[in-house]
Amino acid sequence: MPITLRSVPALFAACALGAALVACATPNAAPDASGWQAAVTSPLRSDDDRKADAKRKPAEFLNFAKVAPGQKVFDVSTGGGATAALLAAAVGPTGAVWAQNAKPNPKLDARLGASAPANLHAVVADFADPIPKDTPPLDLIVINLNYHDIVNTPTDRAAMNKRFYDALKPGGHLVIIDNAAKAGSGLSATRTLHRIDEDAVIDEVTRAGFKVDAKSDAWRAPSDPREQPFFKMDGAPDDKFAVRFVKK
Repeated sequence: MPITLRSVPALFAACALGAALVACATPNAAPDASGWQAAVTSPLRSDDDRKADAKRKPAEFLNFAKVAPGQKVFDVSTGGGATAALLAAAVGPTGAVWAQNAKPNPKLDARLGASAPANLHAVVADFADPIPKDTPPLDLIVINLNYHDIVNTPTDRAAMNKRFYDALKPGGHLVIIDNAAKAGSGLSATRTLHRIDEDAVIDEVTRAGFKVDAKSDAWRAPSDPREQPFFKMDGAPDDKFAVRFVKK
């Protein structure tokens, strides 16, 4: 059974002001990448989060994921919660974000502590059934750089992807960004190089009923030969794919 951990309101009222103003100006509408400054600079995000911005491109991520104030969002395999914190700042006080891990994560616990925003909820649940049954219908599910890691677990991914599909509203999105393996390599590099073939991901996810809605080249690095783990690139750009799926 999924376990929802306690989160308490504190810092959020002040730090979500920018997102709230966006929501008032353009209700239920997502800004373009240039309009996400309030979320990117939110105090919900740590200094360590910002150090990764050049590679992670948070504004481009929010834009590609079609995040909007008021949305209900689920972040799969959140780790220490960097993506979840960004999403919480972006959806604002009328939205909600669930940050899932398969087991408790001390970094996420430290991030939440006694100053968690009221709209950010930590969840501990198995990947095969990651979304608590009482979670409202979702607008967006995100797997940011972690689908390849899930492949390296005993998870029934067909069941997982079907659970994602069922949890979304009609028209809702599943966004997957991951480290690109060579085309045609399938799942062979998930453990050795921590990379995955984009087409293998698309094949698995579309079998659950999803359709490919869009792709983005924002994280692409054509110079990457995709022959090394992404974390052993010695500062050279590493190639990542981004796919947005939709529930029709």
